[in-house]
Amino acid sequence: MLQAADLTIRLNPADDVVIARIEIPAGTMLVKEGNVRLAARVPAGHKIAVRDVQAGQPVRRYNQIIGFASHGIKAGEHVHVHNLAMGEFERDYAFCTDIKPTRYIEPQATFQGIVRADGINAGRVATRNYIGILTSVNCSATVARMIARHFEGRLDAYPNVDGVVALTHKSGCGMASDGEAIDLLRRTMAGYARHPNFFAVQVVGLGCEANQLNTLLATQKLKRSDTLSAFTIQEKGGTSKAVREGIARIEAVLAEANNAKRETVAASHLTLGLQCGGSDGYSGISANPALGAAVDLLVRHGGTAILSETPEIYGAEHLLTRRAVSREVGEKLIRRIKWWEEYTARNGNEMNNNPSPGNKAGGLTTILEKSLGAVAKGGTTNLVDVYEYAETVTAKGFVYMDTPGYDPVSATGQVAGGANMICFTTGRGSAYGCKPAPSLKLATNTALYVHQEEDMDFNCGTIVDGKQSIEEAGAMFFELILKTASGQQSKSEAFGYGEDEFAPWVLGATM
Repeated sequence: MLQAADLTIRLNPADDVVIARIEIPAGTMLVKEGNVRLAARVPAGHKIAVRDVQAGQPVRRYNQIIGFASHGIKAGEHVHVHNLAMGEFERDYAFCTDIKPTRYIEPQATFQGIVRADGINAGRVATRNYIGILTSVNCSATVARMIARHFEGRLDAYPNVDGVVALTHKSGCGMASDGEAIDLLRRTMAGYARHPNFFAVQVVGLGCEANQLNTLLATQKLKRSDTLSAFTIQEKGGTSKAVREGIARIEAVLAEANNAKRETVAASHLTLGLQCGGSDGYSGISANPALGAAVDLLVRHGGTAILSETPEIYGAEHLLTRRAVSREVGEKLIRRIKWWEEYTARNGNEMNNNPSPGNKAGGLTTILEKSLGAVAKGGTTNLVDVYEYAETVTAKGFVYMDTPGYDPVSATGQVAGGANMICFTTGRGSAYGCKPAPSLKLATNTALYVHQEEDMDFNCGTIVDGKQSIEEAGAMFFELILKTASGQQSKSEAFGYGEDEFAPWVLGATM
């Protein structure tokens, strides 16, 4: 555990850099690092060289390569974008070399969940009880919102219903009526239609769009019922009639939805979507590994966790292939990496266009450094399977889903895959929520937690401050996961976040 008086954090004895725990003035002597004197002021969370590195040589953090010296770096210098750059090097995938038996915990931890009794979600467990309105196309977004708005302030008689939520998007037309792009949209919508956190769902279309309702239902094997309805504005005769239709259908199921009751269920029914946004130099030191420790506990209790954001594990994928339960699983991940390399190339982009300006201000320099910290969210257990975007996750344990790095799009894919909670680490102060799955935000540092306390659910800055170990913070956060799954409101839920954050991945050109 760190001592509160420590000025720097060393992550591995082989590292070329240490991390400033607080802002450190120029001229400060780092006695613990062999009397290295700072050449300039170094902001909190940023890197300091503890040995000379020649131009072109690799620089290591976590005992992993995070970039190459763009010119000679002297001990005591601030290491950042001015002297550290990307470079090519071979990754050793070493498939399956780090797999180990999972030490399951009995009896399993429990939470108060909602067991769905019938319909397409029979036997599945919910953490929330919403009624949802999905749109096949952007043209029906206003009608969907008008239906949902009708129920604002009118659900007092239905205390077990968490809300009526309209999830709209900007796609559904101006695209081919078959192919990869529309298949992905339909798969995403079907995942939400089946999500156990929805008691009932209605899908509203315009009528003439590429994403036809009947084709959507048929290709995704969805059948109309009392809890899954679908209609278009054109068939109902316009906006007002479509809104009245939607309101009537929801009113018809509200009483039954209100009958949902929570009961004690095993933690194995939890599926977490793991996210990081607004990362900083502390992310890979505090919040991400603390979330990883909680993930390890969940997996040992029989649950599931989904790591994603492929552009933000780029350069660290070799750490995951080593944990793959089979070479086949490891190679599935590498195929997704190769797909992204080709996808970005054909769109005139690169995989190293990360980190963002905010990430860099927080101390992250290259995508390699960011990725090595990001994979820590996945803990240490075996990687049991790899899924494409919005595919239904059926495996138990730690899994990977291919998604973009953009948080709302990534989390949308995870929820479509079955995540009934999102856990979101941030060092810069991301504001995010996700309906119908509650979202918990973990702050990487105490200053952020204090400054943005209304948005942050958990402070991992105690690790940086030397007050808690990663394992202690992870165990505390695991308890918060169980309480939130049992109905305790998250900070983002209190603000009402979650409708506008629905963002299916849009592939290809808009025509």
